[in-house]
Amino acid sequence: MFNLLLTGSSGLIGSELLSLLSTDCKVYQISHTLKGTNIINLDLSNDWDINALPKDINTIIHLAQSPDFREFPQKAESIFNVNVRSTQKLLEYAQKIGVKKFIYASSGGVYGNGEQQFSEDSPLAPSGDLGFYLSTKLCSEILLESYTKYFDIVTLRFFFVYGKKQNRSMLIPRLVDSVKEGKVITLQGEDGIKINPIHVKDAAQAIKNAIDLKGNHKINIAGKEVLSLKQIIDTIAQIVGKGAKIEIQNQSAKNLIANIDKMEKLLTSPQVTFQRAIEEMI
Repeated sequence: MFNLLLTGSSGLIGSELLSLLSTDCKVYQISHTLKGTNIINLDLSNDWDINALPKDINTIIHLAQSPDFREFPQKAESIFNVNVRSTQKLLEYAQKIGVKKFIYASSGGVYGNGEQQFSEDSPLAPSGDLGFYLSTKLCSEILLESYTKYFDIVTLRFFFVYGKKQNRSMLIPRLVDSVKEGKVITLQGEDGIKINPIHVKDAAQAIKNAIDLKGNHKINIAGKEVLSLKQIIDTIAQIVGKGAKIEIQNQSAKNLIANIDKMEKLLTSPQVTFQRAIEEMI
C-alpha cells in the first residue's frame, strides 16, 4: 500500500477519481469543506503550513483550482494562492519528504487558440494573451520544471472536462440550460468554435493511469470527438426535443483542439461518447 495526497477532491474530477483509486492506496485529502477520516482541513486560498501534512506520502495529485477564477481582479490574491502559491508549497513539501510522483492539473488554455490541433510541443500563447487565470496555470508549470530532478512530474493539460455533477456555469451545462430555457446562444460564425471536450470519467481514468507512469511528461487530456459549438447545441436540442435559439456573430471562431496521441499512447483512450454523456446529463 502507498499513501497519496489529493487536492481538489470535492471537485468534478477529484470526486470521480476517488471512486477509481485502488484499495491498495491510502488517500489523504486536503479540503476546507469536507470532514472525515484522512481529511486535512486547510484552505489553500489563505496561508497554510506544510507541517500540517503527513510525512509518508508517495504521490501527490494537485487538482485544486480557485473557484474564483472568473473574478479578476477582485479575487486575484485568492486565485494566485490556490493556483500558484499552493503549488509551490506542495512542491517544497514533496522535495522535503521524498515524494516519488507529482501530478499537476493544468489547462489546455495555455496554448491559446488556433485552427490547428495543439500537441504538447506546440508553442504556448504569449503570457500577455492568457489572462490572469491561465497565467497562474502557466506559472505553476514553470515552477514544476525546477523540481523534475527530485521526483517524476506529470503535467496534465485538460480541455473542457464535463459531466453530470458539473457547476452549471461551465460551458456544457450552461449550453444545456440555455437550450432548455430557450435562451439565445451566440456563436462566432455559422458553427462557433471547435473543441474536443472530455467526459469526467475518461479524465479521471487518465489521472489514475498517470500514477504508474514513469518519468516527466506533459500530456493533453481531451476527447476523441472534435465538435463545433453548433454540433454540441444541435445534439442537446435533439435530446431535449426543443429547438435552440442561435444568434450568429460575423467574426472568426477561435478553436481550441487538442491532439491526444500522447494521451492515448501513455494513459488511456477516451471511451464515453458525447451523445451518450449528454443523454445522461439531461
